[in-house]
Amino acid sequence: MSHDDFAFDPIPGLPGIPPQGEEILWQGKPDAYTLARQALSLHWVAGYFALLTVWRVGASSTSFPMGEAIAHGVPFVLAGVVSCGILYLFAWANARATIYTLTTHRVAIKMGVALQMTLNLPYTQINNANLQANKNGTGTIALELKDDDAKLSYLMTWPHVRPWKMAKTQPALRCIPDAAKIAQMLADAAETRVSDASTIRVSAPDALPAE
Repeated sequence: MSHDDFAFDPIPGLPGIPPQGEEILWQGKPDAYTLARQALSLHWVAGYFALLTVWRVGASSTSFPMGEAIAHGVPFVLAGVVSCGILYLFAWANARATIYTLTTHRVAIKMGVALQMTLNLPYTQINNANLQANKNGTGTIALELKDDDAKLSYLMTWPHVRPWKMAKTQPALRCIPDAAKIAQMLADAAETRVSDASTIRVSAPDALPAE
């Protein structure tokens, strides 16, 4: 199911040349900003430092002139900018290193910034696909594997997983553009590949929890 990509991939995103009869339908990457916001809680971190800044300025204003009180809040602003910058840089690096691939036979997820690996998920191993769409058109497609195949490590595959599904890890195409279109493409490919069309169902559940 997985593959360590120390060698050069003949086709980006796949560990080898697809066998005869298998065609690539789509390849894509996560949207870096959406990944930072949903997987790394970028907005919450920014809000936390904003509150610290307001608190520090307010506390200092009782004992110092307003100009000096504002200056006391500057270190918190700088710390917030650096922290948010690190989170976004991490999300950007992950998005840049990731390649999601849909073929006529499988879903492939190439991931990892320092140490890369590829998950190969044939449609016959996927039970359900759950879509969470955002207002901007991006979204996450979480893949629920059949019981015999659900042995993936949550930590090893994060952030390319459905949030907080740790007991039975669900690999996911995280924060991809045109998510609804890609989900339908996956459903059509799976229906064509698998004799039982009900093997994979694409549904839109309640919003996935933030991490």
